[in-house]
Formats: sequence, structure tokens, C-alpha cells
Amino acid sequence: MHIFSIIFPLIFIVALGYSCCRLKFFEKQHIAGLSKFTFYISLPAFLLLNMSQINLQQSISLFAFLSFYIPVLSVFWVGILIDRFYLSKKHLKNYQQHGVFGLASSYSNMVLVGIPIVIASLGKEMIAIAFMIITFHSTLLFALTFLIGAKGSSDKFSWSHFGKSMVLNPIVLSIGCGLILNILGVTLFTDLANSLELLAKPAIACALFVLGANLAFYKIAANWQPALIASILKIFLLPALVLLVGTYVFKLDTQILNVLVFLSASPVGVNAYLIATQIKQHEATLAGAVVLSTILSVISFTFWLALLL
Repeated sequence: MHIFSIIFPLIFIVALGYSCCRLKFFEKQHIAGLSKFTFYISLPAFLLLNMSQINLQQSISLFAFLSFYIPVLSVFWVGILIDRFYLSKKHLKNYQQHGVFGLASSYSNMVLVGIPIVIASLGKEMIAIAFMIITFHSTLLFALTFLIGAKGSSDKFSWSHFGKSMVLNPIVLSIGCGLILNILGVTLFTDLANSLELLAKPAIACALFVLGANLAFYKIAANWQPALIASILKIFLLPALVLLVGTYVFKLDTQILNVLVFLSASPVGVNAYLIATQIKQHEATLAGAVVLSTILSVISFTFWLALLL
């Protein structure tokens, strides 16, 4: 019942968003507007406010960083190898395709799903370590995907363009600004802090609602097998590796380890699909993986919550 109480509110909001779009109560343009408010205003306010107030000594941990990203990079390369030798026709080398499938196998929807799970199961005080992981997540995996793709393409990878897009990303920017305020010891004056808190309150609910709404627009394509493989790698193999590395290699504190496992068990992030459409590889696979992994994450999270709590 404890696990049900953690998961049910999250599933309810996601299902509500999905149902509202399927029943045409919300059109795509409505969700686009709500999504813009969520990702450019409400979530950044939530992240900035919390990042400026967290205890940095608790959030910065090299061992936690390695416990998360060693498994992430390992699963990324496992995905590349599976695509290269199992999914590719006649085992042809297509570095862009392989990189995108590696991304599908390792990129977590931590902001929309991971943080709500961490808050619901472990409490708001444990999101400090999550911010450290989130800050480098997109930058590392997107850069790696583009670099691998550039090996087999005539297109050159532009560090300046990529760096600008990452720095101006509202999630990275808000965490970065909150970190600067925290380091400098700046305390926001009361009226501004209260305003940001009001903007931040609907962030989690809006993010989950938008996630569910977007699922209504993605299809599980005919080539659902690659999407299923990517989903299994993402929500079952990756958290298992994080648990093993964090427990037996770096011997992390139980609470920190739980945060890392829950973040890694999050479904495939929607941004991975956007990267696939930009590179024009595995678009159908990524769309299917977003839907399948989100559905299967109910089973995955139930298992990890039961095992760890």
C-alpha cells in the first residue's frame, strides 16, 4: 500500500493528461502552450529556488557521480553494439543510427519522472543529489550522440552551437543560476522568493500532465521490437547496474543510492526523440520507446521501490 500511495498520484496525473488529449478535450496547440509554461517558467522556478537553498556538501559527490554515469555510459555502448550487430540490416555501419539507439537505451526522463518519484518516496531533501546528476545528463549524452554520428557523416559537429544550446537550455540555466546564488550565499528577498514559490508549486503536476498528454501524440510503430529492447535496457538493466556499482564498488550511502536508482529507472526522455528527429535516425523507434518505457516504468518503479524501501 505504501508503494501504491507513492506511484498512484503520479500515474493518475499522467493518465489524466493522456486521456484529455485522446478525448480531444485538449488539442495539440493547448498542450504546446502548457508545455512552454511548464518548461520555461514553472520548472525553472522550481529548480532555481531549490538549487539556491540546498546543502551543496550533500549534493556534490564524486562517487555518486561515477556510480550513475559509469553504468549510463556502459548501457549507451551496449545499445550501440546491439544496434550495430543485431538491429542493423546486414550489419552495415551507420554511426548516426547506432548513436541514437545508444541514446534511447540510456537517456532518462529525470526531470518529469525521476524527481517526482524521488520526492514522493524519499522526501524533498533528497533532490539535492539529483540536481548534480541532471546538470550533466543531457550535455554528456547529447554530445556523445552527435560526436559518434559525426564520425560517419560529412556534417561537422559544432561545439559552439551545441554549447550555446546547452547553456541556454532552461533546465541547465535555472540549475546553474541557482548554483551561483547558493555559492555566493545570496538570499532572495522575501517577495521574490514567495513569487518563485508560487510559480514552482504547479511544476511537478504540470510536468506529469504534459508527459501524459504528449504520449497521446506518439505511436508505437510497427518496428516495436527495437523500442522494446531500448526500453528494457533503459528501465531494467541501467538501474540494476547503478545499484551494483553503487553498492559494491563505491559503497554509497543507502539514501543516495536509492536516489540514483530511481533516477536511472526513469523512462526514456522525450528529448531523446527530438534528437532522433534532428539526426533523422530511429525516429519511430524513439517514439515507441518513449511510450513503451513510460508504460513499463510502472512495473519497474514498483519493483525498485519494493526492493529498496
